[in-house]
Amino acid sequence: MDKVKLIIAVALMATGVAGFYYFADQSLLMRVLGLLAVAGVAIAIAYQTALGRRTWGFVTDAQTEVKKVVWPTRKETLQTTGIVLVVVFIVGVFLWILDSGLLWTAGKLTG
Repeated sequence: MDKVKLIIAVALMATGVAGFYYFADQSLLMRVLGLLAVAGVAIAIAYQTALGRRTWGFVTDAQTEVKKVVWPTRKETLQTTGIVLVVVFIVGVFLWILDSGLLWTAGKLTG
């Protein structure tokens, strides 16, 4: 029965997207509201399956884990960004010098 519910949910979403483009001459607000309503019903149907419940559990677990993350301060972010920019600049200059040297060597060898 889960497969049937998932097929219905996918078909409903496909119909909603097709309807969104079919009624292109209607107001964009009404088409978006209609698409959101269809998406809500499709999600509600999909949630009734084992896969839907597992997916919802995964999303809630992911939100819990994101709340546990220790985000860097503004100062740490700026320092890290500065270091990355300096290293990128140094590597860019090194590669430019290497490329110029190889171009000069190839020019001397080929005349």
